[in-house]
Amino acid sequence: MRKVVVYELLSLDGVAEKPDGFFAHWDDAMEVNLSAVISAQDSVILGRRSYEEWAEYWPDSDIEPFATFINGVAKYVITSTPLDREWANTTVIDGELVEFVRDLKSQSGADIGVHASISAAQTLLAAGVVDELRLVVAPMIAGSGRRLLDGLPPIRLESIRAATSPAGYLLVDYRVIG
Repeated sequence: MRKVVVYELLSLDGVAEKPDGFFAHWDDAMEVNLSAVISAQDSVILGRRSYEEWAEYWPDSDIEPFATFINGVAKYVITSTPLDREWANTTVIDGELVEFVRDLKSQSGADIGVHASISAAQTLLAAGVVDELRLVVAPMIAGSGRRLLDGLPPIRLESIRAATSPAGYLLVDYRVIG
């Protein structure tokens, strides 16, 4: 069965919203980490806000390896209204997110990524559908903003890996214990 992997950029206090406000530097260790995450994925779940922001930015971006990955990968968007922009390989999720992802997990393929979409990640975590969390934690306290783990029930995690990048960012991976 495929894995659902949530990849998020966080401040030390757990804020996931607008990470460009607390990610001042991107070093080689973070690049290697991202490359490992995306090389194992063949599909991505996005919320509507993330989709709209990314559909405007990534099609013309030359920031690699993410631009090639996100422009080519199958993207599934959770939204109740039509999308404003078209983007290659995009499908609007028809129906309920959790059931859609459970069905997608049962199909053959590689990992399913959840990137930047706080609400989608929270919904899938609360439903017990997420298999792994891959977090990059900035050495900064954001102070305010939407936090990835707010409002979730207790979820037991097992540490898979922890490292510190040369710029001081924590690269931490957890397996969700179900």
